[in-house]
Amino acid sequence: MTRTFGNDFLWGTATSAYQIEGAHDRDGRQDSVWDAFCRRPGAVFEGHTGDRACDHYGRMSEDIGILSWLGVNAYRFSISWSRVLPDGTGAINEAGLDFYDRLVDGLIEAGIDPMVTLFHWDYPLSLYHRGGWLNRDSAQWFADYVRVIVDRLSDRVTRWSTINEPQCFIGLGHQEGKHAPGLKLAPEDHLRAAHHALLAHGRAVQTIRAHAKVPSVVGWAPIGHISYPATEDPADIEAARRATFEMRNKDHWNNTWYSDPVCHGHYPEDGLALWGDAAPRVESGDMEIISQPLDFYGVNIYAGEPVRASEEHGWEVVSFPPGAPRTAFDWPIAPKSLEWGVRLLWERYGLPVIVTENGMANLDWPDEQGRVSDPQRIDYSSRYLAGLQRAMDAGADVRGYFHWSLLDNFEWAEGFRMRFGLVHVDFETMVRTPKASAHWYRDFIAAQRSGPTAKVGVRGAVTPGARKAI
Repeated sequence: MTRTFGNDFLWGTATSAYQIEGAHDRDGRQDSVWDAFCRRPGAVFEGHTGDRACDHYGRMSEDIGILSWLGVNAYRFSISWSRVLPDGTGAINEAGLDFYDRLVDGLIEAGIDPMVTLFHWDYPLSLYHRGGWLNRDSAQWFADYVRVIVDRLSDRVTRWSTINEPQCFIGLGHQEGKHAPGLKLAPEDHLRAAHHALLAHGRAVQTIRAHAKVPSVVGWAPIGHISYPATEDPADIEAARRATFEMRNKDHWNNTWYSDPVCHGHYPEDGLALWGDAAPRVESGDMEIISQPLDFYGVNIYAGEPVRASEEHGWEVVSFPPGAPRTAFDWPIAPKSLEWGVRLLWERYGLPVIVTENGMANLDWPDEQGRVSDPQRIDYSSRYLAGLQRAMDAGADVRGYFHWSLLDNFEWAEGFRMRFGLVHVDFETMVRTPKASAHWYRDFIAAQRSGPTAKVGVRGAVTPGARKAI
C-alpha cells in the first residue's frame, strides 16, 4: 500500500472507560447502568462484569508505554461520568478527575494526542433513577458534566468526541433490551430518549465551544450502517447510496435518524413518515441546539452489506457466498464497507471524516512460546485500510483512523469472549501481550512516516530503508 495518508493523519487506537478501567468501586466512583446491568442474571455472557475489566485504572502507565511502543500519534479514550461525578450531577470527585489528569499528562509526555470521548454508554445509575435519557433534563445534566471535564482538561486536550454510537445505547439499550439499561420501551419512549441524547450532544458542543481554554476540534462518533455497491455500475452505486440513507425499518439501525438532525438540522422525512405519531416532540430551538457546527464526522465501521439496483424497490441486498469470511462476532469481512461508508458519509454531510473505530473480533490465545498470532486481524486491517485509501483517492476528506481496540476488553453483553485487541490480555493475571497484529500496525504506521514509496504487505514486512525509529 503506497503512502497517501499525509503527515498530519491521525493514527491511533480506541478504548472506552467501562470496557478497560475496572476499579468499579475505588476512589469514589459510583455505579453506572452497566454495573447494574451486569448484575442481572443472564444479561451478560457467563455473568462477566466490568468490575475489574483490564485494570487500566491500576496499569495506566503500562498501557501508555504500549501506545508509545506502537508509535500511534493519537489515542481515543472515554471518561467515566460516574467516576468524575458519582451522582451524575453535583459534587465533583477529585480522585476521579485526577486519574484523567494523569492519563492526559502521560499521553502528552509520550507524544500522543488525546482524543476524549465524553460519553461511551456508561450512564450514571443515579441519573437513570431520575429518568435517564427519558428525562429532558438529561441534556443539561450532560452539559454540566462536560463543563467539569472541559474546565479541567481543555488546557491540554484539543480533540473531543461527544457521544459514541447512539444507535447502540438507544437501540440496544432502550428498544431491544440487549444492552444496559436493558429496556424494551414503546416507540414514543425510545425515540424520546434518542431525541434527548441528541440534545445532550448539542449542549456538549456548545459547552466545549464556550469554555475550552484552547481552540478545540469537536465531533461525534455514530455507528455507520453501511451498504456498498455490488459492482462499480452507476446504478449499483446509486442503490448503495439509497440503501445507506433510506429508513425502512422501525429500529435505530440507520444513519439519518441521528445524523440528519446533527448535520442538517432536521429529522429525515422518510423517518418521520415511518414513525408517525411516535416521533418525538421537537420544541422550539431544539434543532438549533442539536445541529451545532462540527469539525469532523467520526464514524465506527466494521462491516456492511453489498446491494444492487432493483427495479421493484430501488435496491436489494446481495447475499454473501457460502463460506464467506466472517469474524468471531459473525460479522462479514467487507473492506468495501469502509471505503464506501466513508465516501457516502463525506458526500452527504460534508464534514471531514475520522474513522473512530474499525477492527474485528477474533479467537486469540498465546501459543506455547507465549506469542499471539492473529493473521486474520492483519489481513482484515490491511484490506480495510486499502479501502480507506481508495476512499481518499476518490476525494473523501479523511483525517484519521483509530483501530478498535488497543486491548482485549469487556465486550459488553458478550463479556470477555470477543477479543478485539491489538494486545492480548490475560484476564486472570492482567498480563499484556502484543499480538502479531500489533507488530504489523506498528510497522505500518512507521512506513507511513517514512516516505511516499514505503509499502507494507499483509505480513507487516517493510521495504528496505523504510523503517524509522519511533
